[in-house]
Amino acid sequence: MTQLVTLAKQQFLPHKTDFTVSQIPDLTGRVVIVTGGNTGIGKETVKALLDHNAKVYMASRSKARAEEAIQELKEQTGKEALLLELDLSSLESVRQAAQTFLSKESELHILYNNAGVMLPPADKVTVEGYDLQYGTNVLGHFLFQELLLPALAAGVSSSPDKHTRIVTTSSGAAHLFAVDFDTLKDGVKRRKLSSVHLYAQSKFLNAVVAREAAQRYADKGILSLSVDPGSIRTELYRYQPRVLQCLTSPFLFSPAQGALSQLWAGTMPGAVEHNGEYIIPWVHAGRCREEAYDLTLGERVWNTLLEQTKDFRA
Repeated sequence: MTQLVTLAKQQFLPHKTDFTVSQIPDLTGRVVIVTGGNTGIGKETVKALLDHNAKVYMASRSKARAEEAIQELKEQTGKEALLLELDLSSLESVRQAAQTFLSKESELHILYNNAGVMLPPADKVTVEGYDLQYGTNVLGHFLFQELLLPALAAGVSSSPDKHTRIVTTSSGAAHLFAVDFDTLKDGVKRRKLSSVHLYAQSKFLNAVVAREAAQRYADKGILSLSVDPGSIRTELYRYQPRVLQCLTSPFLFSPAQGALSQLWAGTMPGAVEHNGEYIIPWVHAGRCREEAYDLTLGERVWNTLLEQTKDFRA
């Protein structure tokens, strides 16, 4: 019950903030990747970054939809994002996307682990047989950031504050459930859990991995934060019944509002003081559920991810 109360407060009584995208500093010379940048919060994030002169790679699964979004944003901003084809539900695709990026850029200054899937049918799994929500939201992003570590480390010296950043989009749903390691891959136990449970588990793990990365990457000058963007009107709701979408829509915030916290985390000087923290609506350092701060659990999660991706990091 406590977690439900916390979730309700964060989503429907968000903290007030004076931060606006106009406060983002000039990002000339900064190289950024936004996964899932062709729609929703990711698209608004790309737009704000382009407006402030960043070089932005839009990492997306659908080439056609990404090209459409890139053209639309070019008309709005006068700047053009670069397409990086990435399917997070395939670890081989993740490896290829990282290799493609590293063949083009030696430095990366901000990585937005923003893409996600929410409440798909139970029979949908990744190429490697993992739960689709876990595989896309957590495992694919973990491999991607691990492969991009050389570029993130190289970008430290050319960053104004001598840090590069990883910003991972979590969710208020992270408060609902922790993790059952036996449900990460498809099987009988996983099939007994609801899509809501599996989604919440993946978002909890986003927060855990971001916090663990903050500790493990700190000596490289790489910061890591997780963000609950709030209850946002996005395409993530596409798997919900149409009636439910119509009923919930009036209570949701715009994607532009949802992008605020992660834009602050990725670009503003003040975010440097919040390495490893969980940022809640809007632009406020909050707390995830207590298990997210368990060092033993964090180490187990990290080691599990290393084991699951070892064949793609060689």
